[in-house]
Amino acid sequence: MCLGVGLEDACNWEVCVCGAGVSVKDMSALFGLDIQGRDCGDEAAQWITTFLNTQALLVHFEPDMAPRKPKDFMPLFPPTDEIAYPDCSPIMILSEASLEDLNTHLEKKVTIHNFRPNILVADCGAYEEDTWDEILIGDAEMKGRMACPRCILTTVDPDTGIIDRKEPLETLKSYRQCDPSEKHLYKSHPLFGWYFGIGKTGTIQVGDPVYKIIQ
Repeated sequence: MCLGVGLEDACNWEVCVCGAGVSVKDMSALFGLDIQGRDCGDEAAQWITTFLNTQALLVHFEPDMAPRKPKDFMPLFPPTDEIAYPDCSPIMILSEASLEDLNTHLEKKVTIHNFRPNILVADCGAYEEDTWDEILIGDAEMKGRMACPRCILTTVDPDTGIIDRKEPLETLKSYRQCDPSEKHLYKSHPLFGWYFGIGKTGTIQVGDPVYKIIQ
């Protein structure tokens, strides 16, 4: 399997992410837990290092490597959920309507890139994703696990890398706090987006409808 990257004002690049001659790396304390990854080689490391202007390497998680268990540090996740490199969930869903609502509270508008969901949903109500216990996209079933607690990284400008340290986090804190009974889970972090686990694996693509499963 090969990975290709094409960026404006940067050289296009392609590298095979698995194969002979590349070693397995033990990476300590990724979000507090250990995990492995296969080193994709010097060429990949040099490209990323040059582009980011900081020492880096590319690693690839493989099926025979031991996954991390979000249950070990997030009690709302079942013991069957597994992840590799995300903080606690393979899927984070956010709706365009939720972002639009947030921007009505802000002087300086933000984009979806401040929040980095891997599934962005259109044509639903603001914060409707908070209510989806189980959904079907394509032929994949996903189960809602918990709200996504937001941190200071949301204040980093995705175009410049400059950190604001205040917005949009402070505005979110003013109206997107958890229920007092959940303070032990979320503390003072505002909630924006929703984590999902995989109930049934499948294939999804851009434009797929999202179906709420009602038991």
